Amino acid sequence: MDNLLDKINKEFILGNYSFKTRKAYLLYIKEYISFCNKYNFKDKQVAIQEYALNKHKRDLAPQTINLALNAVKFLYLKVFKDKEKIDIKCVKRNKKLPVVLSKKEIEKIISVTKNKKYKLMISLSYACGLRVSEVVKLKVKDLNIKELLVYIKKSKGNKDRISILPEKLKKDLYNIISLKDVNDYIFESNRGDKLCTASIQKMFKKSLKIASINKKASFHSLRHSFATHLLENGTNLRYIQKLLGHNNVHTTQTYTEVSNPALKNIKSPL
Repeated sequence: MDNLLDKINKEFILGNYSFKTRKAYLLYIKEYISFCNKYNFKDKQVAIQEYALNKHKRDLAPQTINLALNAVKFLYLKVFKDKEKIDIKCVKRNKKLPVVLSKKEIEKIISVTKNKKYKLMISLSYACGLRVSEVVKLKVKDLNIKELLVYIKKSKGNKDRISILPEKLKKDLYNIISLKDVNDYIFESNRGDKLCTASIQKMFKKSLKIASINKKASFHSLRHSFATHLLENGTNLRYIQKLLGHNNVHTTQTYTEVSNPALKNIKSPL
């Protein structure tokens, strides 16, 4: 097993896989090997099929099943160097519309958040379309306040991108970074290191409750709202795609389904 782990780690390094992907792949590879040992499958394709069926029977989310199958595919193709074709069919994902907060709701959430650091994090995430993982990783050197730009480094898919900064937050951003070094995190914990994403999610839920907003929103809803409100303001879909860091414009097009001013103006016949 140790020898196998060494081979897996080498492929992770060569492929420049993110920490999150490495952690998930290792989990599912170990699970798959344990599953195969338990039932002693002789045929590889049967083993993969039974593993996938087992996940379906447990009623797991399509994203979870696909991630597990991609880990298995990685094991055979990258680690075992198996050249035989592997028939792995990805599960069709459930199409869910993103939860979007209105401008008034976001204004209310910001106003009820009394902690200045968290208030700025919420404001910045909405203003720039940032994920919670991106907010906690922001460093002083990633801000170009004069040019109103923010550089998001090694985000999802290990990609870099640039987003916009609002004029409204210039003063607050200058204040929070005034005594920091360029390599310091903008939003530090009490120990001076990177904040935990779970604590930010918890804080956001608290602000949501105080603001009496009953939508099933999360911190990620700020990013959804950023995209939707830009679309409603007439921003070109391609620009929004770049700001969000989407590879495919079809991913960004999801927001056209929740942002349709013409639809909102239709009156029910009742």
